[in-house]
Parts: sequence; structure tokens; C-alpha cells
Amino acid sequence: MKADQKVEAPSGGGSKKLIIIILALVLVLAAAGGGAAWFFMHGKADAEEHDEAPAKKKKAKKPVGPPEYVPVEPFTVNLQPGESGADQYLQIAFTLEVGGLEEKENVKNNMAKVRSRMLLLLSSKRAADINTPEGKVQLAKEIITQLREPFEDRGSPQEIEDVLFTSFIIQ
Repeated sequence: MKADQKVEAPSGGGSKKLIIIILALVLVLAAAGGGAAWFFMHGKADAEEHDEAPAKKKKAKKPVGPPEYVPVEPFTVNLQPGESGADQYLQIAFTLEVGGLEEKENVKNNMAKVRSRMLLLLSSKRAADINTPEGKVQLAKEIITQLREPFEDRGSPQEIEDVLFTSFIIQ
């Protein structure tokens, strides 16, 4: 009898296909991961830019130089009566730290509005509310909030960074 001849398929062909499939799968997964990472990083940043675009245009860069200050001349305000019902007065002077030279000129040109807003705010206070250090800090925050409101209708907000009290007398 004749011996059966077996034809053996080359064993390297199947393993080459397996390696090619694995490499293709790794490339697809890497591309999908990179695309997902780009989408989440840039998609979130783009959405924030669209939401805050008007605010970022105004506050693009802070000046690197020294801070700019605008002094507000002292003025006197009647405070709300305390528990005793006696009249009390506040004599106050402060300096505003602003975002730059342009902002400094804007505040100076609108000083009448600044003083008016401060008179309205301060005349609504009681001496007991602003006599403590915490009260003064809270008052400074309220002044910043009031003065950041635009001076013109549909105008951009002012860049008021800080309020520095230079005189604060309650009688």
C-alpha cells in the first residue's frame, strides 16, 4: 500500500492574519480613544468659550504693570437710625483698585455716578452693621458689586478689583 500523503497547510498563514487583526483592532481603539479625548477636552472648552464669550472679550488680559488706583474724595452720609433712634453719620473716603488705565479713566469720567451709587448704598446701612471688621469687609464687597454695574445701558461692566478704605468715621 501506498502511504497516504498528508498535505500540511503552512502554519504561518493563520498567525499572520491574527497579528494583522490584532494590530488593526489596536489602531481602531487608539483612534477612538484619541477622538474621544479630543472631543471631551475641546468640546467642553468650546462650549465654555461660547457661553462666556462676551465676558472674556472684556477681560482678555490683566495688565502686567502696577495696579491702577482711583481715589474717591471723602463724603458724609446719614446712616439708618440705630436701636436708640439717634441720628448717626458716616464719613468715608476710599480708593478703588481698577483693571487698568482705560478703566481708571472710565471711572474718573463717571465719578458722579460712582458717588451717587455709594450714597444710595451707604445711606441704607446701620452703624452696627458696618462698625465691625467683618461689616467693613462685607461693605467693600457690596461697593465692588455696585460699581461693577455698567455706567451706560448695555455697556460693559467695570473692572473694579478692590476697595481700600482710607477714612472710616462713624458718629
